[in-house]
Amino acid sequence: MAETIDLSGDGGVLKTVVRKAKDDAIAPSESLPLVDVHYEGTLAETGEVFDTTHEDNSIFSFEVGQGAVIKAWDIALRTMKVGEVAKITCKSEYAYGAAGSPPEIPPNATLIFEVELVACRPRKGSSVGSVSDEKARLEELKKQRELAAATKEEEKKKREEAKAAAAARVQAKLDAKKGKGKGKGK
Repeated sequence: MAETIDLSGDGGVLKTVVRKAKDDAIAPSESLPLVDVHYEGTLAETGEVFDTTHEDNSIFSFEVGQGAVIKAWDIALRTMKVGEVAKITCKSEYAYGAAGSPPEIPPNATLIFEVELVACRPRKGSSVGSVSDEKARLEELKKQRELAAATKEEEKKKREEAKAAAAARVQAKLDAKKGKGKGKGK
């Protein structure tokens, strides 16, 4: 049985790894704050599914740490790596609290989510790392294009030299024939 980790320190957010990510998998970070997830949410009390991305195979995307999702998700997703699947149990104070989220989620409900972290991405154009990576990639493409152009130019030069050498050989043969013809006629 997998170990359950208390992520909040008060039992409010519990995480159990269902499937481990590869050791070299990436995790959400300052430079990769956008996450894509598959999930299924159930009510702990009844086991009833109240929301899922599995039915239509959709992806849910959000930025970690911005309060765009329930508090438990902001806490739990920071601890996950791409490819990992975890069961996250959220007490109501880390989910929808006393208000709930009618009609699906009653007040003070404990929720259980099975979440798969599918991808981590940078914000569009805002990550210093991604900007420098993009500059490096464009610089590499520029070098490759310049190298290809230089190779093409070199091949063109060789073809022209070969043509000139062939033309010189033909001219030399013609000159040699002309010389023989003149000598015979005298």
